[in-house]
Amino acid sequence: MKKGIVLVCLLVLSIGKTDAQSFTVDGSEIGVDLAFSASTNGGNFGLGLKYGINIGEYLITGPSVRYEYLWWKNYFGTTTLSEGNRHLYGGGIFAHARFFNALFLGMEFEMLKSPYSKPGQSTAGFITTEGSWAPTLFLGGGFSMEFNEAFRINAGIMYDVINAENSPFRRSYFVQKKTSAGEPAGFLPIIYRLAFFFPLN
Repeated sequence: MKKGIVLVCLLVLSIGKTDAQSFTVDGSEIGVDLAFSASTNGGNFGLGLKYGINIGEYLITGPSVRYEYLWWKNYFGTTTLSEGNRHLYGGGIFAHARFFNALFLGMEFEMLKSPYSKPGQSTAGFITTEGSWAPTLFLGGGFSMEFNEAFRINAGIMYDVINAENSPFRRSYFVQKKTSAGEPAGFLPIIYRLAFFFPLN
């Protein structure tokens, strides 16, 4: 986690140094990212919104909010064992640096009311009735391109340096770790993120 915080600080300082001569507000944007999955066992639908202020030529930063609806239905044979739904919500801040209308580097911090149980509980990682707060701090980057000044697409890979045990993003990790013997040993806290940004003026 310390390494992640150092990386964030270096990113902010480098952007600040780059924009020292042009620290001006140059419009604002709304960013949207969607989450959706569905199967016979359940699924989720979510929406993340960002309000970004363009500072100088390279930096966009501002607040973010997120909401997600989750549902599940577990079967044994043809008998329904359990079913239900939960809500996930929260907010945070983000900062993206954009380069050459082709690349971006980003930091996204959110505090989310997660339906998953807290670390240390006997049910850690399972859905609970009361939920718990989960901090996330994603660092990453990827492709970023503007199209006819109408919208921008960001498509990147993000790494959660906090990786809280009750993080709702754990179900989206896709890079598997293995032991020296080649056995599965969980997943790295890496997710895909696709977002669309629309200028407001």
